[in-house]
Amino acid sequence: MASPTSALGRVRTFEALDEKTTAKLKRALDESNDTTVFVNGTALQLPREAREALIEVLSRFAIGESVSIGTPELLLNTSQAAQMAGISNSYLRKLADAGTIPVEYRGTHRRIRPSAIQAWLDSRSGTEK
Repeated sequence: MASPTSALGRVRTFEALDEKTTAKLKRALDESNDTTVFVNGTALQLPREAREALIEVLSRFAIGESVSIGTPELLLNTSQAAQMAGISNSYLRKLADAGTIPVEYRGTHRRIRPSAIQAWLDSRSGTEK
């Protein structure tokens, strides 16, 4: 079963394109502002946010760069982090205060990355075997 944070913090990297494809793509981007894409034979006009993201990716490919796309990792409050870890809020706060689980502060509020909880869970499962 996938962990509850499997979609959080993921990054996927796409290698740079070959020079011929890069040059062709650069010419196409320089010559056109059309952002219509075709998916399964259906023409779609991209919304502004999708257009900007796609043009950014294509522009980087056009100059020969690799591209990484990621989902920003969310920050959890202590209750959410404790629930994810399957422990009490007070135990989680003790772990955070001891530095066992790293925290970030937003004002006076603790925030914890799901990856920090997962790392702690992984370290525990490694020591219990």
